[in-house]
Amino acid sequence: MGKKTTVLLLALILVFTLAGCGTPEEQPSMYAQEENWAYLETDKTADADVFFICPTVYGGEEGDFNMSMDDETTKSDFLGATNMEKGIYDQNARFFAPYYRQVGLNVYELPIEEREAYLSIAYEDVKDAFTYYLEHYNEGQPIILAGFSQGADMSIRLLKDCFADEEVNDLLVACYAIGWSITEEELAEYPHLRFASGEDDTGVIVSFNSEAETVTDSLMIPAGTRTLAINPLNWKTDGTTAGKEENLGACFTDYDGNIVTEIPQLTGAYIDSERGALKVTDVTPEEYPPVLPIFSDGVYHLYDYQFFYRNLQENVEVRLDAYLAGRAV
Repeated sequence: MGKKTTVLLLALILVFTLAGCGTPEEQPSMYAQEENWAYLETDKTADADVFFICPTVYGGEEGDFNMSMDDETTKSDFLGATNMEKGIYDQNARFFAPYYRQVGLNVYELPIEEREAYLSIAYEDVKDAFTYYLEHYNEGQPIILAGFSQGADMSIRLLKDCFADEEVNDLLVACYAIGWSITEEELAEYPHLRFASGEDDTGVIVSFNSEAETVTDSLMIPAGTRTLAINPLNWKTDGTTAGKEENLGACFTDYDGNIVTEIPQLTGAYIDSERGALKVTDVTPEEYPPVLPIFSDGVYHLYDYQFFYRNLQENVEVRLDAYLAGRAV
């Protein structure tokens, strides 16, 4: 190596170091600080860990597309939205849920090609939190990865990225990526990903998007797209209809995680072969409106967890039991 090349390399190293591009030890993670976690259940004893990624609660403002980690009002909503789903997952698990610079609802009003710049900021935090969790808290515990909506998108990104490592992938009980799409093309591109095929397979993705039978286009499943799905009432991936008698209980929760209303046998469902959407029967868009302007009538996105709460809760236990039984062999 010549003298000029050596000097150049040393200069580049110095530039990167001064720019804050050193090793992780030189750049402590913000997730070393407890206040950056909505939940950090390090003192609990359990058979597994849940790593949960919150859905969108930040509305966004003019020219401001990512939640600030100093926004205490939005962080309060963030905690509340996490509590709404927490009861599904934490029966026999420690619960970990990081705050992150999630994108606002205004990002989803942008053209698709403009969204990624802001979504990548959100994912940067999620990956940082998960990496810190793995290095400091996991200690070989089975992992239930879970999220809803934007949180489901972030969960799938984590699967593609961090779970490509075989040792990490071996810890996966299942990834509940509810309210976001995952396609056959993505599975082909990332061979370590597997979609669920039944009620008790492990190391798999569990995903569905609820909508009325008349819907042909949505933010989660744009027209012309076909996503993969599993029916949370009968745990089938084909078009077999599950009647409402198979619904163990729709539960509508508040920001403290309390079940305010529970309705057994509220709705049936089947998977549409063309869109891969979960078509929900026995309810109407008038009874369950979309609420947010980014969704059209008949898109039951906000009710994905609520409609199938008890079935999902039971399934988390079934998959964890299957994982633990396999690990014991």
